[in-house]
Amino acid sequence: MEEENKARYQPRTEFIEKGQMIMNSTDLKKIDAYWRAANYLAAGQLYLLDNPLLRRPLTRDDVKKKIVGHWGTVPGQNFVYVHLNRIIKKYDQDLILISGPGHGGNFFVANAYLDGTYSEVYPNISRDEEGMRRLFKQFSFPGGISSHVAPETPGSINEGGELGYSIAHAFGAVFDNPDLIAAVTVGDGEAETGPLATSWQSNKFLNPKGDGAVLPILHLNGYKISNPTVFGRMTHEEIEHFFLGCSWKPYFVEGDDPMTMHAKMAETLDTVIEEIHDIQRRARAGEEMGHIQWPMIVLRTPKGWTGPKVVDGKPIEGTFRAHQVPIDITVGTPNQEEHLKQIEEWLRSYHPEELFDENGTLIPELQELAPTGDRRIAANPHANGGKLLRDLRTPDFKDYAIDLPAPGSVEKQDMIELGGYIRDLFRLNADAKNFRIFGPDETMSNRLYKCFEATNRDWNSTVVPGDEFLASDGRIMDSMLSEHMCEGWLEGYLLTGRHGFFASYESFIRVVDSMVAQHAKWLKVCNQLPWRQSIASLNLILSSNVWQQDHNGFTHQDPGFLDHIANKKADVVRLYLPPDANCLLSCFDHCIRSRDYVNVLVTSKHPRPQWLTMEQAVKHCTQGVGIWEWASNDAGQEPDVVMACCGDTPTLETLAAVSILRKALPELKIRVVNVVDLMKLEPATKHPHGLTDADYDALFTKDKPIIFAFHGYPTLIHELTYNRTNRNLSVHGYQEEGTITTPFDMRVQNEIDRFHLVKDAVLHLPQLGNRGAYLVQQMNDKLVEHKNYIHEVGQDLPEILDWKWES
Repeated sequence: MEEENKARYQPRTEFIEKGQMIMNSTDLKKIDAYWRAANYLAAGQLYLLDNPLLRRPLTRDDVKKKIVGHWGTVPGQNFVYVHLNRIIKKYDQDLILISGPGHGGNFFVANAYLDGTYSEVYPNISRDEEGMRRLFKQFSFPGGISSHVAPETPGSINEGGELGYSIAHAFGAVFDNPDLIAAVTVGDGEAETGPLATSWQSNKFLNPKGDGAVLPILHLNGYKISNPTVFGRMTHEEIEHFFLGCSWKPYFVEGDDPMTMHAKMAETLDTVIEEIHDIQRRARAGEEMGHIQWPMIVLRTPKGWTGPKVVDGKPIEGTFRAHQVPIDITVGTPNQEEHLKQIEEWLRSYHPEELFDENGTLIPELQELAPTGDRRIAANPHANGGKLLRDLRTPDFKDYAIDLPAPGSVEKQDMIELGGYIRDLFRLNADAKNFRIFGPDETMSNRLYKCFEATNRDWNSTVVPGDEFLASDGRIMDSMLSEHMCEGWLEGYLLTGRHGFFASYESFIRVVDSMVAQHAKWLKVCNQLPWRQSIASLNLILSSNVWQQDHNGFTHQDPGFLDHIANKKADVVRLYLPPDANCLLSCFDHCIRSRDYVNVLVTSKHPRPQWLTMEQAVKHCTQGVGIWEWASNDAGQEPDVVMACCGDTPTLETLAAVSILRKALPELKIRVVNVVDLMKLEPATKHPHGLTDADYDALFTKDKPIIFAFHGYPTLIHELTYNRTNRNLSVHGYQEEGTITTPFDMRVQNEIDRFHLVKDAVLHLPQLGNRGAYLVQQMNDKLVEHKNYIHEVGQDLPEILDWKWES
């Protein structure tokens, strides 16, 4: 294998010759010097506390006590960055760089510092010796910056703390950005993740007329933390065939000699940029392009390139040992003096005295290699998308109101009604081209039918007779059956200054739990960075919810995304469970116009009774929680019981239970409280939407029994209300029960149905004495009758199917 790898690194003469024609030896030497400067700054960030320019011999006090960070990926990424700088200047190219390999954050910081952006954003990190000292100290240091590419890194839109989403983010960034190229350095370890492996198919959704382009650069350095990579052990031919099969045209740049590699990279980048421009030019001139193979680059270099070759008798460069810290000098490790000497030799091998002047500033002839102004990768406005964000033109959601003569008198499908509003969002923003829907092949299933009256699905691959709603300029991104891709595309779209939402089955939104969590963390950090501009919120619609999965069964039932999001920072997350269409319209309009949040809406798509007029819905959603006076009978008096509900199905069953209680026990004073904004339940001291204790007690009382029917897992309600005064709380919710059955039986199996709610209410009212015994018995009888009926007939009891609210 070693001999095979050496063979792969042999230069191809034609590239060198052509590269030298593009760049003379002087230019190549300047490129190499700039690369050495970036490598020096990146290595210095790993190790140095002081003596940043090595003006004197290195001492142990100059070096950090604990070295935390990564080196293996860094030189290769620096190599890419310096060559992209040249491309930006040569073609006046609008370009951002997304770093996929994770924890090599010191490379991005180093390059942002070299072109001056970092010092503009953080003036304390000045472009002189003292600024360099601070730059080095802060890296992976208490009170400093993280070791990975992060929100604090100018020019970044991709969190380096988790692998797999770089290409998805890149495509999201270039949709509707016709002049932008998103270059992506893809780590060969990262390429083994499921999301990244799927991302190669994203090119089927790129429209060369109206979109920009993505330039993937697969960085093959052969190893992960301690294992070889799959791509790293594939032959040249296997890799070439793989990417050809994914509709990419791969160009290979392979080797380990710096000057040879600079020439090869320069030639290859010129070729692929001109090829991208040619594809776009022809498409925009009206040429029928057919099946496009977009160019990409496979860059093979040694891991830890230019770093230490051997430490303690073990090879480092070109092995997995270069992945993190190539020379350990942590207190207590052996060979401290020898290691210190090796660190100094390594750092001096970059010849910082040739690269920085007496003040510690990059010399002018190297500064000239970097782009200027907004063309700098670290200063590109697309990487700080709030700078480019423009408000959506939104229709008046009240125009889509359901006319409601009385509560429950009309049945509608909430998502169909929302579809009309979204259709007109598309129409109003057709010229701006700054709004899209994202979701995995579920737009029709989630009943957003009306959206297709305004646009189609995005599809830039083969179309055959019988296909529906496919178009190269479609704005509904649901032709990819991958939650990862749809979420990643949306995040990239939002982070570069546009608007959209993700609609998914509730159970399968769990596939992107971690992605949403990372985005929430990104927003949390950005909220603390004054230079980061606000972006449109990440809006997630969870339809086909747990209570609508009687036909799909247990596998499609999971409301746990609410629990996952509720644990994130309160200044970022919002959770809404509208009980009907008018409330959904009000909530969605609020969410799509908001900034810097993760908004989750849990919605119904099946026919449901409608409860509130639009005027009532606006008031209710604005407050987030409230008493439904028309369903209550405790006005002016203390209630005997509070019947609370949150979610479309829990609301239906609660109202049905209330109707049974009021008929059987008319003397009972019942208060019905509906919750739309779930975070209202949390104390105001913990969440900005939370109710004060006084307001909570006014709604729920201090001691009366609360029978709470909740959409999700009951424990979430207990967690949110843990510090409240009223502990007399009984929550009904999903209990991990369900199979192929009837809709009502799903509720019965999880004890969220009206009969169980009535029983629980009676059992929590000891003042009834024996007066409630007969009602409990009736409810038990009904449950038996229900079970026998569905097993015999195959559908729910007529009294369930035909039930209507009666005041």
